[in-house]
Amino acid sequence: MPSRRPAPLPQLKKAAPGWPGLWFREKPLKHVVFKMPLDPILRSPKHRDVAAAAAGGLAPGHLHGHGRLLAADGPDLTAPLSDELLLRILSQLPSPLQASAGLVCRRWLRLVGRLRRSLTLLDWSFLDGPSNRLVARFPELDEVDIVPASITPPVCPSGVLLTRGGVSVQLESEFEAFDPPPSPGLIPECRFLTPDAVDRGLEILAEGCPSLRKLSLVAVASEFGLMKVADECLTLLELELHRCTDQSLRPISAFSNLQVLKLVGAVEGLYSGPGVTDIGLTILAHGCKRLVKLELSGCEGSYDGISAIGRCCLMLEELTICDHRMDEGWMAGLSYCGNLKTLSLVGCRRIDTDPGPTAYLGTCPAIEELHLQRCQLRDKRSLNALFLVCEAVRDIVIQDCWGLDNDMFGTASICRRVKFFSLEGCSLLTTEGLESVISSWQDLQSLRVVSCNRMKDNEVTPALSYLFSLLKELQWRPDSRSVLLTSLSGTGMGKKGGRFFKRS
Repeated sequence: MPSRRPAPLPQLKKAAPGWPGLWFREKPLKHVVFKMPLDPILRSPKHRDVAAAAAGGLAPGHLHGHGRLLAADGPDLTAPLSDELLLRILSQLPSPLQASAGLVCRRWLRLVGRLRRSLTLLDWSFLDGPSNRLVARFPELDEVDIVPASITPPVCPSGVLLTRGGVSVQLESEFEAFDPPPSPGLIPECRFLTPDAVDRGLEILAEGCPSLRKLSLVAVASEFGLMKVADECLTLLELELHRCTDQSLRPISAFSNLQVLKLVGAVEGLYSGPGVTDIGLTILAHGCKRLVKLELSGCEGSYDGISAIGRCCLMLEELTICDHRMDEGWMAGLSYCGNLKTLSLVGCRRIDTDPGPTAYLGTCPAIEELHLQRCQLRDKRSLNALFLVCEAVRDIVIQDCWGLDNDMFGTASICRRVKFFSLEGCSLLTTEGLESVISSWQDLQSLRVVSCNRMKDNEVTPALSYLFSLLKELQWRPDSRSVLLTSLSGTGMGKKGGRFFKRS
């Protein structure tokens, strides 16, 4: 019998080459790294393996026995390439490979550092050290955050990292060791850098990175550091000042191109101090007339400070107020913000205990968006005043607010032009309370209801169902048991007027 030939083995599909494979496919290029002179940082076997893996597209475990190739003397085949050309080549690498490519040689390390645009400083000695390593390694930074490095590590760390208001700090193991005690905050005064140290660091940063566009720092009473930044960094557009006071805002007028500003006066549980009052808000208003976006966190003030900002900052379009300590009557000053488009209240325990007569409140004529997040909405009078000021609003977003029941939410019917409404995490509001308000919004096009447990599918009335059918977009998930969208399938909802029904 004739012998049968064995069936051919199936061909395995070859994996697509990665970035390193595409770069070093040719033999001369593949061995460029191995023939370069060794940089001192690469003399350890561990660093040699990582550098070779980054250059040749191999895992570090594949390089056992080949470490000598890196140590071999030979010409640098990338030397004829200019820095600009090699920089363009390195910029095409994914971010993880860029970090590994910096281990190849000193020149590549310097060029990779020029690709870095944003940085958060954790160790102050990296900025204000003997070699000024930060500006030497990363001379073209656009965004720098030096707030974490401005708080020195604890002497006896507890291993607990506390994050509040965007600031993360390590806590001491024994708070009673502080003298005086850290109350009302957990960070004592001694853990903040001295004004002289901050000024010296800002001077180094301003001279080494003149192209800065965003800077976050802990404000100090001295004017030298901020004035140096204002003189050297002419393109600075965004500034974030933590632990800010009225006195630290005196040099703010030197930032002629500033458009975005965030002031953090105090962070509950971390630190407290004099903070920002009407004096500081007035200084800000007269010094930053080109502001487009302003955020006030943990700041004090009243009608005088808010109205001064509205009168002077004519380009202001977005105002965010977090955990405010404003005096009663401050909300009447919002009417002076003629171009304000977005108003956000975040983490406020109260809105305005005494907003005053409604005749003196005024309105924001250009307002488009109102955001309420993690606020306590227990005062009907203050909430009614807020909706009066924002009567022309188009988008309303309420998220995780306490005290919003049917009676409180009824005040929102004042806003007749609402097109988009989002409600999330409000467990006191019922379906009846929701329907009573949104039925009066004739322009409503989009509705989003998420995690509002007192709303049930069986409480949806025919009138509300008809309203749902007219919407362009509906996301209805008041609780985990809601099956309304599934049960409405095939009923013809969402086909009226050419509008569509979007399922979540």
